[in-house]
Amino acid sequence: MAGSMNKVILIGRIGQDPKISYTTSGQAVASFSVATDEGYKDRNSGQKVEKTEWHNIVAWRGTAEFVSKYLSKGRLVMVEGKLQTDKWQDKNGQDRYTTKIQATNVQGLDSRQGDGGYQGQQDQYSPQAQQGQYNQQPQQSQQNQYNQHPQQNTYNNNAPQQQNGGPQDEDLGPAFPSEASGMDEVPF
Repeated sequence: MAGSMNKVILIGRIGQDPKISYTTSGQAVASFSVATDEGYKDRNSGQKVEKTEWHNIVAWRGTAEFVSKYLSKGRLVMVEGKLQTDKWQDKNGQDRYTTKIQATNVQGLDSRQGDGGYQGQQDQYSPQAQQGQYNQQPQQSQQNQYNQHPQQNTYNNNAPQQQNGGPQDEDLGPAFPSEASGMDEVPF
C-alpha cells in the first residue's frame, strides 16, 4: 500500500530484565516490556491523573544481544520499531491477537557508561539499508566510505544563532516523560 507507514518511537523504562532466547537456527531473540506514562487533568475533579501504558517489545539478532547484555529493569530507553500483530487460537478455538513492537533500534538514555545504543542490521530482504545502521562490513571499507564523502554540515553549523532580546534560558519543561508524571514512583 503506497503512502502508509508502520513506525513506533517510545521513551520509557524497562519493566523487567529482558529475556533472551535463541531460535533453532541460532538467531537471538529478546523480549521485554517498556512502561510509558502520561498525565492529564480530570475535568470533574481538576486533579492530575497519571496513566501508565505497558508495551511488549521483541528484538532480534544484534539488537537482542545488546538489550540482554546492557539493559535491565528500570533503565530509561528509547525504542524505535514497528507494530506487529500475531494471531493465535486459545484452547477453545477462539482467535486471539497480540500486538507487540518489533524493535529495530534500542538506546539506553540514562547515564550508565558503555551502552549508548544499538541500531539493528537491516534484514537481507530490505529494499535499502538505512544510513547509520550497524552492518558487518570490514572496518577499512567503512573508513574509506567516510573519507570519500565527508559531511559538510553538522547540527551545530546549521543551528540558528540566538538573537538579542530572545529567551535565553526558557524552561521548556522536563526532558523525559518520566520526569513529568512521577515515573519514579513505579516500583522498579
